Amino acid sequence: MHELRPDWTRTLGSTGLTTTAVTIGGGPLGSQPLLFGYDTPEAQAVELVEAVLDSPIRSIDTSNQYSGGDSETRIGLGLAAHGGLPDDFLVVTKVDSIDGDYSGERVRASVAESKARLGLDTLPLVHLHDPENQAFEFMSAPGGAVETLVALRDEGEIGHIGLAGGPSGEMRRYIDLGVFEAILVHNRYTIVDRSAAALLQHCADAGLGIINAAVYGGGILAAPRSGNTNYGYRPAAPETLAAVAALADLCDEYETDLGTAALQWSLRDPLVNTTVVGISKPARLDGLLASSAAELPDAFWERAEELTPPARVFLDA
Repeated sequence: MHELRPDWTRTLGSTGLTTTAVTIGGGPLGSQPLLFGYDTPEAQAVELVEAVLDSPIRSIDTSNQYSGGDSETRIGLGLAAHGGLPDDFLVVTKVDSIDGDYSGERVRASVAESKARLGLDTLPLVHLHDPENQAFEFMSAPGGAVETLVALRDEGEIGHIGLAGGPSGEMRRYIDLGVFEAILVHNRYTIVDRSAAALLQHCADAGLGIINAAVYGGGILAAPRSGNTNYGYRPAAPETLAAVAALADLCDEYETDLGTAALQWSLRDPLVNTTVVGISKPARLDGLLASSAAELPDAFWERAEELTPPARVFLDA
């Protein structure tokens, strides 16, 4: 058993919800071979969910349309096989559009579908997912997606509402509506990209829960010498690639790996309540817990900070 961080159990902002420093990302639990490069059999996904439920990790993140709903379905199967949802375990999901439909009616349908797949009567935290792909005026209009999420919370169908998306500027527009209680950002608050720093500070000051996802930048920080030259699902700038290479060398010097450092960078940041890491195999759980328990000296972090790429190459520059 790996020794847990002293701050392993955390409160998600002012929601009152309890999570752990690491949350399992449910994206790989469904089969998305075009995205992840491999297939995830259902039995393997269910086994992983059961293993997570028996582990120190007490939260899992998914979405209505991960693998067309298969991620939620497999989490639901794992919960059922385990005998139900433990009292101390948090399941987070997201509402999604279908075929461009992100109406209020679609949001209600998305919540109903998620409940059925997960086997839960109430969803404790539901994010509005990737609203940047729609017009803000449409999403925030009376009777629209945002207002419907608020109504579902008021009706007791869901416990709390969050926002999960990409570009920081667009996310700030939604946050300034004053209705969201948590935010999930991806690829934009990592050891090589600080695009979301100001946004997350603003959210923390307002009491929102902070969830940090994709801290490996789409994979390059987990396997820096694999030949992958993309960061955040797009070609990385030369400065970013140079920083990744230099950080990998620094990790060699300190007898660690960049995946561990990238995870630890997020875990140790006081702004972040929980860090989402997607895995698909039970065998990877022990390695994730080992990386979560790793300790790197202050001298490492001082040198790593000096290697941060210039802000002009961040995703949201």
